[in-house]
Amino acid sequence: MGKDSGELKEYQPLLKDFKEPVQQIKVPSKSLLLAVWAAGIGGTFQYGYNISIINAPTKSVQNFINQTWTERYNTEISTQMLTLLWSTIVSIFTLGGLVGASVGGTLAIRFGRKGTLLFNNTFALLAAFFMGLSYPSSTYELLIIGRFLTGVNAGIAICVQPLYIGEIAPRALRGAMSMGTSIFITGGILTGQVIGLKELLGKEEYWPILLSTTCIPAVLQLLILPWFPESPRYLLIDRGDDVACTKALAWFHGPDKYHGEKEDIERERDCAIGIKPKKPWHLFKDSSLRWQLLTLFVIHTSQQLNGINAIYFYADYVFTQAGIPADKIPYATVGTGACECITALTCGLLIESLGRRALIIGGYSLMSLCCVCFTVALTFQESSTWVPYLSMTCVFAFILSFGLGPGGVTNILTTEMFTQTDRPAAYMISGSINWTSFFLIGMIFPFIVNGLKQYCFLVFLVICCLVATYIFFVVPETKNKTFLEIQSEFRSRKKLIAANGTEGPLLSTLAM
Repeated sequence: MGKDSGELKEYQPLLKDFKEPVQQIKVPSKSLLLAVWAAGIGGTFQYGYNISIINAPTKSVQNFINQTWTERYNTEISTQMLTLLWSTIVSIFTLGGLVGASVGGTLAIRFGRKGTLLFNNTFALLAAFFMGLSYPSSTYELLIIGRFLTGVNAGIAICVQPLYIGEIAPRALRGAMSMGTSIFITGGILTGQVIGLKELLGKEEYWPILLSTTCIPAVLQLLILPWFPESPRYLLIDRGDDVACTKALAWFHGPDKYHGEKEDIERERDCAIGIKPKKPWHLFKDSSLRWQLLTLFVIHTSQQLNGINAIYFYADYVFTQAGIPADKIPYATVGTGACECITALTCGLLIESLGRRALIIGGYSLMSLCCVCFTVALTFQESSTWVPYLSMTCVFAFILSFGLGPGGVTNILTTEMFTQTDRPAAYMISGSINWTSFFLIGMIFPFIVNGLKQYCFLVFLVICCLVATYIFFVVPETKNKTFLEIQSEFRSRKKLIAANGTEGPLLSTLAM
């Protein structure tokens, strides 16, 4: 406690000026919006796109593997081996993502946010080359290599793009601009679903072209992003380049509107004097970041364990029960993607007025209600002709709730809970948590569904309720606050809880 109190005293001369009125930017400039687009198209768009396009050519790729195996070994491949190879092609993406997330923060410190995003396109271009070459060379192993590289690309992107956008956005618009991360993820998912339709590249003979289209967003970013400045915070705090920082701020916000943002960055720089960018293990050793790290673990683990994967798993069954013909179900699936994309856009419009807490707590609360309704609807699915339509309503309601809350706000909180020297390491930790949870849910989810059937949503109900409760009691509102103000609130909350003697054994362990 003595160490933390001393740190707080050091911040007081800087914190006392936070409430002084400064000219805040209420409307994003055209340059800022274009920068968000340039970062997103080759960033988290690739994550969403490569998750969704692998679904359309499932049968075509399996036929290709069977044909190649027969040509090599003069015998048809066994069902078990075919399933193993296909599962490897699909799941190796998560392993690549974990690798990308593990190095993304380090690359962002060394090469800058913009530089890392540009370099990251190398992995997407190589992936497109290998996957496109797999068919003419009759080498299905190239698909595994290509999918691994797309995972590395996605892992770096989902780590570095929020850093870049969160650092170029003005305080008053940080939430709305940071929603670009979720908007481009859902936009990538929707685009992949549309491109995978049979009317476009979903036909069997087009699958090598479909998988190679991951090069298009990469090329677009390589052409557009170099025209935009580096993150002003990175330039001043990490590089110590005051002139470049001022030019970047003027470029993003206008020559007469950037002064308030410059003052915020200078305050944060003054607090970071003599402090080098931290590694992930440094954050775990810092007891003053205990609550932020615990919150990071809670919100990123629950983002994968809240039931959204189960909803998509049950979607085809629900659509079939509602009477939608099998050949029309892909179009209904596109509808779910469009629903998630629209809610991400809506969240971007609401987040600066309602705040982060209201959206994420409200999202998890609505998802809890949907879990109850969906469990009841699936249990009585065949009892009446109108029940399947209730199930279909629950699918879209759950996706809406997820998009308005956890899907949009989680990455924003990751940006806002940490200061400049801690943020890259925090994104490495959150990315590793996310990809590990993604992998684990993919492994255990079939067993959960087979064992509990529709009652698996009662497990997700408990998770959603617990996360909403945790956020309500622990996470402060971060809307329109500087990064140092947010850090100070977490530290004040830690002191209050410690004074009340309510720290549990888990928190005490994290502090060690």
